[in-house]
Amino acid sequence: MNSNPQDILRQSKNLAIVGISDKPDRASYRVAAYLKEAGYHLYPVNPRLDEVLGLTCYPSLAAIPDPIDLVDVFRKSEDCLPIAEEAVKIGAKALWLQLSIRNAECRALAEAEGLDYVEDHCTKIEHSQLNQS
Repeated sequence: MNSNPQDILRQSKNLAIVGISDKPDRASYRVAAYLKEAGYHLYPVNPRLDEVLGLTCYPSLAAIPDPIDLVDVFRKSEDCLPIAEEAVKIGAKALWLQLSIRNAECRALAEAEGLDYVEDHCTKIEHSQLNQS
């Protein structure tokens, strides 16, 4: 199991962005736009939206037709366990809880199921430091 954020980003191509917003002032939108520009294949997940950043938005992780390397979560800490369970079910390789999001149950599940795991870090910030390390 790998918990090095930059290694996980180097190894990931297909990213599910759970809890994405279609509002440009929201962190989830800005981070997704950055990651899309950086060349990742994004799969927005929000049951209330049809499209974000010109991409089809899926109602759940299970609805995504392609394999997912990294599930990037923008939800309240207490709402993350069902997402972690779904990440395991779809065979995701890594689970990432964004800045200020921590969940001991998610960590334990990820460790038990062999998923790479990061919490309380931002994918955009970590990616921006990739070429500096």
